[in-house]
Amino acid sequence: MALVQYSSSESDSEQDAPPRKINKQSHASKSQQQTSLPPLPASFHDLYTSSTRVSVRDDPSLHGGRKRAIPHVEGNWPTHVYLEWYPSRDELKILKDIISHTQSMHMHAEEQTSLHSFLHSDLGAQLPLHISLSRPVVLRTKERQTFLETFQHALRESDIPPFDVGVEGLHWVSNHEKTRWFYVLRAKRPEKDCLNRLLRISNRSLGLFGQPPLYEHERSDGSRIGVHGNKFTPQADYSDCFHVSIAWSLTEPSADDKERMKSIDVRELSALGIRFDCVKVKIGNNVSSLALG
Repeated sequence: MALVQYSSSESDSEQDAPPRKINKQSHASKSQQQTSLPPLPASFHDLYTSSTRVSVRDDPSLHGGRKRAIPHVEGNWPTHVYLEWYPSRDELKILKDIISHTQSMHMHAEEQTSLHSFLHSDLGAQLPLHISLSRPVVLRTKERQTFLETFQHALRESDIPPFDVGVEGLHWVSNHEKTRWFYVLRAKRPEKDCLNRLLRISNRSLGLFGQPPLYEHERSDGSRIGVHGNKFTPQADYSDCFHVSIAWSLTEPSADDKERMKSIDVRELSALGIRFDCVKVKIGNNVSSLALG
C-alpha cells in the first residue's frame, strides 16, 4: 500500500493549532466513575474456565509433563462436580508463603521434588481453587442435560444451605491413576456435615449414568468400600478426604518430603474461612452454577 503524502500547508496547520484544553473536572469525574464500578459477578469466571487449545492431541510437553486423565473422544464430555474458591488477596499471600517455604525446603534436599503452584496461570492470572465432589468422569452427549437436571433436582430436594469450611493442615494426595501428586489443604468438617451430604448427592447422581463414585470403589461381591477400607453405606464419613489442592508435582514425594512438611508453621491457615454458596458442574467447557439453599 502506497504512503499518503500531505502538503506542507496541511502539516504546518496541525503544528500551529493551539493545544486543546483538558477539562480537569470532567477527567476527575470519569476517574471517580471508574474506581466506583461494582465488582464482577461470580458467574463471570464461569465464562473463561478453559484455556486455549494449542494441540489436537494429548501433548504432555505443552502442560508441564501432565497427561490428560480423560482422552479426547468425539461425543464424550469430561465432567466434574466441585466447589469453587477464589482466595482473597490476604488469603493468597498466606498460600503463596506456604508454597514458597515448601519449595525452598525441597531445593536444599538431596532428592528434589518440583512443585508447581495452582494459584496463578503462566500469564499471572489468578486461578480458582476447588474441593472436588466427583472424579473427572465422562458423559455422552445425550446424557448431559439429563444428568444436570437429575443432580439439580437432588440438590434442591436436599435443602443444603450455604456453609463455611476451615482448613486444618497440609497433606500429599495422588490422583486416581497415581500420575500426579497434589499438595493440599485438609478441609475441616463443616456444620451439618454439608460436604458428605453433597458427595452423596454427586455419587448417587453420577451412579445413575454408570460413572464411578469419588472416595470409594467396588469390591468383587458388588459392595462398595471407602478409601480407608470401611464398607460403604449411605452415611459413610469421608471428612478426612476432602481437600483443596494448592500445588502439584509429577514426582511422588519421598518419606523425607512428608517429614519436612510437618515442620511448616500452619498457624496462619486458621485464618482461612472458605464460604460456599453454590455447587459447580462443569460439562465440557460449559459450567453451571447451582445455588445452595
